[in-house]
Amino acid sequence: MSKKGLLIGLVVLVVAIAAYFAWSKLKGEGLPSGFASSNGRIEAVEIDISTKTAGRLQDILVREGDFVKAGQVLAQMDTAQLEARKRQAEAQFRRAKIAIDTANSLVAQREAEKTSALAIVEQRKAQLDSASKTYARSKQLLTGNAVSQQIVDDSEAAEQSARATLASAQASLAASDAAINAAKAQIVDAEAAVDAAQADIESIETDIADATLKSPRDGRVQYRIAQPGEVLSAGGRVLNLVDLGDVYMTFFLPTAEAGRTSMGSDVRLILDAAPQYTIPAKVSFVADVAQFTPKTVETEEERQKLTFRVRAQIPQELLQKYIQYVKTGLPGMAYVRLDPQAAWPENLERNLVK
Repeated sequence: MSKKGLLIGLVVLVVAIAAYFAWSKLKGEGLPSGFASSNGRIEAVEIDISTKTAGRLQDILVREGDFVKAGQVLAQMDTAQLEARKRQAEAQFRRAKIAIDTANSLVAQREAEKTSALAIVEQRKAQLDSASKTYARSKQLLTGNAVSQQIVDDSEAAEQSARATLASAQASLAASDAAINAAKAQIVDAEAAVDAAQADIESIETDIADATLKSPRDGRVQYRIAQPGEVLSAGGRVLNLVDLGDVYMTFFLPTAEAGRTSMGSDVRLILDAAPQYTIPAKVSFVADVAQFTPKTVETEEERQKLTFRVRAQIPQELLQKYIQYVKTGLPGMAYVRLDPQAAWPENLERNLVK
């Protein structure tokens, strides 16, 4: 055998031995019973910051990647039209208030007219009573020829005239009652107009307040979806935030392992971007319906299996401590402890993030 052939043989032997030891090491570090593993990705709750009403986007005050606090102003919609509508509603409110005052004055006027009409009715009643008595006496005197027929006729005409005058006064009194009721109805209408204008003002003020888009919670700006100057419809998306207080890894387990996974089970996460660190987590969700593993799972063989979706939640206090390093979309491995009594393998206890 030549020296060249011997050298090649030695190289092949060394590679084979190295491969064997590597395989042996990997096998030795395989998961013991009581544990399951699967690959997944870091995810977080996403929040769309959207407009409540249609309008023009005036300004965006944050950039992609910025950390924001709950209540922080993120963007501002143009409120010129809303301000104009508010001024119009305020003018209607003032007109309605004036209408109430006018209607109250009218009621007072109509009540004064009613008082006068009552006095006239009483006066007309007295006149009718006097005319009726005069007519009765005239008829008695006529039987004794003490008065002429002309006097009787005149007293009868006077009595009929007094009766007609009383009827007219009573009609005027009824008309004054109707006028009072109409004036009071105007007060009710004016008060309703005041309430409507006030409600319109409050609604517009709410829209103006909603035109200032604020962050509903602490998080990070992920995307700027719209740009200043764009006209957006009601519900138009402006920004997308990630809630960094609600971060988890979603992964999939086969039926046998998912059936042994309980809420609150301990999980260890190792990310491809930082394999030297182990992140503690706990199971916060196990799907109750099996599904085919999604395409994001690396191997075709795994994608053909029916599995259950599992979510491992990272503790909020840990997220707050390392918030600058939290990123979504990172792939990694999740290791679930199925048996609470099982001890974690050494490689999953090293460099545990605390």
